[in-house]
This record gives sequence, structure tokens and C-alpha cells, in this order.
Amino acid sequence: MGKRLKFYGWGYENTGLDDAERAHLFRFVAEKLGVDARLASPPEEAEIALRAPRIAPPAGLQGVLTAAPYERLLHTYGKSYPETVRAFGRDFANAPDLVALPADESEIAAVLDWANGAKVAVIPFGGGSSVVGGVEPAIGEDFAGAVSLDMRRFDRVLEVDPTSRSARMEGGIRGPAIEAALKPHELTLRHYPQSFEFSTLGGWIATRSGGHFTTLYTHIDDFVESLRTVTPTGVMESRRLPGSGAGPSPDRLIIGSEGALGIVTEAWMRLQGRPKFRNDAVFGFADLFAAAKAVRAVAQAGLYPSNLRVIDNDEAGGYGVNAYEESLLVLAFESADHPVDAWIARAIEVLLDHGGRRHTDEEAAMRWRTAFIRMPYARELTAPLGVINDTFESAITWDRFEAFHQAVRRATAEALKEATGNDGVVSTRFTHVYPDGPAVYYTFSVKGDPRRLIEQWRRIKARASDALIASGGTITHHHAVGRDHMPWYREQRPKLFAAALSAAKGALDPAGILNPGVLLP
Repeated sequence: MGKRLKFYGWGYENTGLDDAERAHLFRFVAEKLGVDARLASPPEEAEIALRAPRIAPPAGLQGVLTAAPYERLLHTYGKSYPETVRAFGRDFANAPDLVALPADESEIAAVLDWANGAKVAVIPFGGGSSVVGGVEPAIGEDFAGAVSLDMRRFDRVLEVDPTSRSARMEGGIRGPAIEAALKPHELTLRHYPQSFEFSTLGGWIATRSGGHFTTLYTHIDDFVESLRTVTPTGVMESRRLPGSGAGPSPDRLIIGSEGALGIVTEAWMRLQGRPKFRNDAVFGFADLFAAAKAVRAVAQAGLYPSNLRVIDNDEAGGYGVNAYEESLLVLAFESADHPVDAWIARAIEVLLDHGGRRHTDEEAAMRWRTAFIRMPYARELTAPLGVINDTFESAITWDRFEAFHQAVRRATAEALKEATGNDGVVSTRFTHVYPDGPAVYYTFSVKGDPRRLIEQWRRIKARASDALIASGGTITHHHAVGRDHMPWYREQRPKLFAAALSAAKGALDPAGILNPGVLLP
């Protein structure tokens, strides 16, 4: 048996923070939040009583559908904060009745045909790394039951076109397998979300994933050449082209559709040569606003660094990068074709002109990067302690950034106090940067009441989300909508677009069985 994913937390079973990382985390929650740290036992499969399946697989699908307890537990939740709290509370009331493990498109079509007739909800599932309630089978009373459709068997790179630098891949393939298959061709997709190790290509496409590149190539949209999607009414496949002006894009309809319109089974993806030339630098700035002015200058200079991230004083200190005395700016360039010295030299010149202090401690960026990648493992340690810790992100134009940030940061800090009675910690970073504005990412932590954690989290989430929308930002830059963001997504999108999206849903999924409650009520 291969490695199994945890059904209650991040990553594979028997993995997590090491002793040093755990000690740093526990010191943070003790000193900053006043929480006494201790280890809590995670839930085990044997101690959870699952509801008996409300539906039974038809004879022709018994080899595709399973009611195995581990599979039902794994497919109950994504990785959001309230889902983690409920998992540690041993609450799996919304577990899917069955899990589908199709091996080809005919089996997907058969599951959808049966579900259509039996009024069974079907929840597409890639790696289960959603942090916005995108995969929980929370279907209400309108359906006979729920099936989670897992794409793990669609895990191959089927074809590589080195001439056009593109490849045809299946939707269930995970990040490491993509890169391993492309490496012999000296090619790379070069899309590295934080969930890279555990998430899938189809999931990236369905949620408009944001990747490693801070500028230029930011979202998975930039790499999609064509898509093949199975819907309850048939298969939709777009023509493979480098670009097209022929009407609205069918690919753009599916990108970001979060499994509500169809299931991505294959995609032709644009590739890049594997980087051979790299250079980087680290700078310190007095505060986030000083760093932001420097970032804007670089972003508008047409240099397009692969990395141009800012971590504010609070985040740098919290991650152990420094002692909270300055904001950290990480700069990097890379190319498969040419040395990048001229580009980074000009960027460094711009940053120095804007008051940046060139770091001699080149390991500062690596310390932050390591902490960033490992951060999702912390939640299964802190949630049982009664710590409310979460993130949210947005994007805003440069002319409104300072007012936006002040309003959102103030609203979040006030919400922590109002919801819990305790002072918390709020920190900020830029994850992506555009010539016209930054993607701003917030992290908050506060000591909550173990009996009311989800209620308190909802109050904080609502106040912060209200501030995002009121200040002109987007409810999400790259975390997707899911169920958690639906109230604000409905407010953000134009009403006529909502009607058009509903019409598309009616054409592709007339019975409304695909991921009900996501994107559309």
C-alpha cells in the first residue's frame, strides 16, 4: 500500500512538523497568544462512527464506487480551519455516502448518468487541499445522497510536444508527478502552489490556482492550451491553439468553475524550458508601505522577476526570519535561455533607490520559504489548543492599496477582539505582483474559546470579508470561492454574469448534481 493522505490534516500520514518547528510554533502561541501548548491526539479511523450510506451502488458501478470508511473520511473535508476543527471534534456527519474511483472517462460518464437519474450529488475531488469549503459534501435535503468523485487514477502525462513546448496531461496528476514526467524532456510546467505536493492539475484548473511566479505567470490560466471536460450532458473539448479571438473562450468558462460545470479529465498545458540561470537577492525595508513603493517600481519596469515577495515585519518575526524590525523583500530571476545578471542588476538598483537595505544574510529568504511551505502542518497542532488561525487574500490596484490595507488590517484586528475578547496577531505579505497592483495575503491568529471556535471564526471571517469587498478588493485572488466565500462572491460578481453562469450550469448540468452550493446556490 502506498502513502495515504491524512483525513484530518495536511499531508501524508505520519508526517508533520519536526521537533524544532513544533517548539518554535508552541513558543509563538504561548508568547503572542497566551496559549498553553500541548499535543492533542488526532482522530483515528476506528473511533469515528460513520452514518450508513443512504444509497447503494448499482450493479454496473460496484467496481467504481466504494463505501470504505477511510475513503469516506478522507473525502469529507478539505483543509480549511472549520473543517480541521470539526475533524478533531470527530464530526464527520457530512461524509459522502460513496466514493467513486473511476479509471477512464466512460466510468465518469456512467457515474454521472446514474447520479443524474438517482438525484445523487457528485463532488469532484482532486487532492482535497481546498481551504474554502470546496469539497465537503454539504448537500442539504434536496439529494438522495452524495458521491465524492476522486480523480487519482487519472495520473499520467499522455503526450509531450517538444516542438510547441506543451504536453497533454490527465486531470488527476499531482504536481511532483508532472515535473518527474517532464524532466527527461528538459521541460517544466513551472507551476508551484503551496499545495504542489498534494494537489492535482484538474484541481489547479478548477480553482484558478496561483503558482510560484510572483509576476507574469501567476495563475494556471496562463498555461492552459486546451481542455477536455466531462459534463452530465456530454464531453466538451476545446481546440488546441496558441491563442484565439473566436468568441468567448470555452477554456475560460471551465477554469475557475470549481467542479460545478464539469470534470477536467485532460488538458494540453504550455511548458517552459527548465531554468538554468538564476540569481537572487534579499532586501529589508522599514515597513510594508516602504517596500510596496519599491515593489511597484520593479513591477512597472517590465523586468518580470520570478520572485518579488514582501513579508511584513509581523510575518517576518512570526516566522522567525528576523526580530520584527523590518519587512523582508525577496527578489529572484531565472531563465532557461540566458543569464539574468542584467535584469537583477537593474531591479537591485531600483530597490536601492527606494531605500532598500541589501541583506548580507542570504539565508533569510530560505528560512521564510521553508517556514511557508511547512506552515499548513501547524493547524493540526494549534486548532486543538483553541487557537483560531487562518489566512485570506485579495488584490487591489496600487492607487487604493494603502487605504485598502489600513481598512482591512484594522477590521481584522478589531474582529479578533470582538469575537474572542482577546488581542490577536495579524500579518501581511504580497504573494503576487502586477504592474497595476499587488495580491495581498493576510494571516491572523488569536486565542479562542474551544467550545465556540467555528462561531468565532465565522465572525472574524465575515468582518474581514466585508472589509475586502467594501474597500474594492476581490474576495479571493487564488484560494477560490468554495462555500466559505459565496456570500461575498455573489456581491462581487455582476448580476447579469450570475444569470449567464446559471444558464451555463443549466446547459451542462441541468439536474444540478455537480458540487451543489459552489459558485451557484
